[in-house]
Amino acid sequence: MTLNEENRNALVTLRLEKAKKAVTEAKDIIELGHWRVVANRLYYACFYAASALLIQKEITARTHSGVINQFGLHFVEKGLISREQNKLYGQLLGLRQTGDYDDWVTLTENDVIHLVEPVQKFIEEIEKIMNNKR
Repeated sequence: MTLNEENRNALVTLRLEKAKKAVTEAKDIIELGHWRVVANRLYYACFYAASALLIQKEITARTHSGVINQFGLHFVEKGLISREQNKLYGQLLGLRQTGDYDDWVTLTENDVIHLVEPVQKFIEEIEKIMNNKR
């Protein structure tokens, strides 16, 4: 997809808003104890933030795994994002897939509750890169 600068900036802003909203949704859902849905929202928070960064830098990725691969290649390998934060992103992909597709596994509070704050930091780090503060 080819975007002019105005549309690209608008899409980047939208994706960052969606990332932050997904974290808020996760926090709200925690109160209900729906851990599969919490994992889903935390994964999507990372996905939206990572894809916003790729869009801003005009890096194309067409799939979820493509976003992860391009994110790793352009930002983790270059030391702009830590391997720990990249590992978090991958961990959340696994939890989301388990929660959404594995009928025999039930996610629990212990699986996801400790991931909320790291996801918020993940988004903050991406915003620093986007604002050239890192």
